[in-house]
Amino acid sequence: MEELRIEANGNLGPIDSSRIPRYAGAATYARLPRLDQVSKADVTVVGVPFDSGVSYRPGARFGANHVREASRLLRPYNPAWDVSPFENIQVADAGDMAVNPFNINEAIETVQQNALDLTANGSKLVTLGGDHTIALPLLRAAAERAGEPIAMLHFDAHLDTWDTYFGAEYTHGTPFRRAVEEGILDTEAISHVGTRGPLYGKKDLDDDHRFGFGIVTSADVYYQGVLETVAKIRDRIGNRPLYISVDIDVLDPAHAPGTGTPEAGGITSRELLEIIRGFRGMNLVGADIVEVAPAYDHAEITGVAGSHVAYELVTLMADNAVEGDRLGAPNGYAQQALGARIAELAQATGAAGDQR
Repeated sequence: MEELRIEANGNLGPIDSSRIPRYAGAATYARLPRLDQVSKADVTVVGVPFDSGVSYRPGARFGANHVREASRLLRPYNPAWDVSPFENIQVADAGDMAVNPFNINEAIETVQQNALDLTANGSKLVTLGGDHTIALPLLRAAAERAGEPIAMLHFDAHLDTWDTYFGAEYTHGTPFRRAVEEGILDTEAISHVGTRGPLYGKKDLDDDHRFGFGIVTSADVYYQGVLETVAKIRDRIGNRPLYISVDIDVLDPAHAPGTGTPEAGGITSRELLEIIRGFRGMNLVGADIVEVAPAYDHAEITGVAGSHVAYELVTLMADNAVEGDRLGAPNGYAQQALGARIAELAQATGAAGDQR
């Protein structure tokens, strides 16, 4: 079947959904071209079908393709940013890494090497998991490319800084402890967002604090709101090279039932998307979306959420490709609404002054 694609600024974009139905054809992410169909990609989307590091419900090995299927409805213009990401930069889907499901150490090495290979020409990586074990090798590769320890934002219901499970050092609950121990994270600029639920003991929090992590709980997001959350994060991270890791269970199970370790009381998909939009101008060097487990999903709720999270992350990378300072630009619907409200108040205050 002939692929009728949108092309702009020399970039090969998604299949034209006004000419080929969205439900037809191969499911690459957002119906974008495969990596072998373009000469170079500024952003590469890649899947890692691996879930041998899970401690509860398996199935995230099928997450990448579930997110791809759910991404068929994505469109090329993002109004929250006033950006057409696939026009600004070339984005392509590299397919899936082939990793050993029976050997975690070998799988980690494979993911790290593949990430280095895919970013060798300057491309940035957005990875679809897979379980959270894969974050460690992806962080190793990102730090190597940056040439320095990197900042990290970790969206998750859980800390993922535990030491071992059943004596195993490499699991989906341990990647960020290992990353701190290896010196690949800038410990003055790392934070969890959306954490909640019971822990094994207070020592979990003590260890996490010792590693340098800040914590923005899901309750903090609820009580303080998106804009204050974003302001605190931006102040902590600054313009350091930033990696964002999103465990889909950061969302409440109402918004992401298809995951392996759900916890009640999570943030909404709207809050997550708005927080990411608030990062406009930040120096994003890589990202992942993990722990989507389609066997527990229904109506593609979790897959749709994951596909939109990836879309906002790609948009941030594409927006950064535009020349000029992006920090002062509107950064999401919440910011736009706030700006409109400020304008209304200013106008009302002015009118009241005229009456006096």
